[in-house]
Amino acid sequence: MSDDRRGGTEPAGIDELLERVRAGFVRVGPQEAVAAAADGGLLVDIRYAELRERDGLIPGALVIERNELEWRLDPQGSHRVPQAVSHDLRIVVLCNEGYASSLAVASLRQLGLHRATDLIGGFQAWRAAGLPVET
Repeated sequence: MSDDRRGGTEPAGIDELLERVRAGFVRVGPQEAVAAAADGGLLVDIRYAELRERDGLIPGALVIERNELEWRLDPQGSHRVPQAVSHDLRIVVLCNEGYASSLAVASLRQLGLHRATDLIGGFQAWRAAGLPVET
């Protein structure tokens, strides 16, 4: 057992961290993401530009790269997007395959965005479900 300076326990690996993070919220599938957007929720695409250029965009999704996410979605932040009006906003974050988005949701929830969740399987699951993609 190595000391990670938090009391002598081993640090969590990424798989364990993802498991812990995901236990704190209910993730959604592609059809549930569509329903959330239709009900006024935000679909937020955090994929980097190269993936968006290669694979396309989800119509109506707000593109916010991962490194700006918290600043853009914090309703109290000075750099927020106009859609970031409330901590009660339903937000569905998507990355390419549904891993980075889970970690992003954990961060948003720390900001009080308690209805934030992510798309299981990310953009690839959206596309595989035959949902609209703009190239």
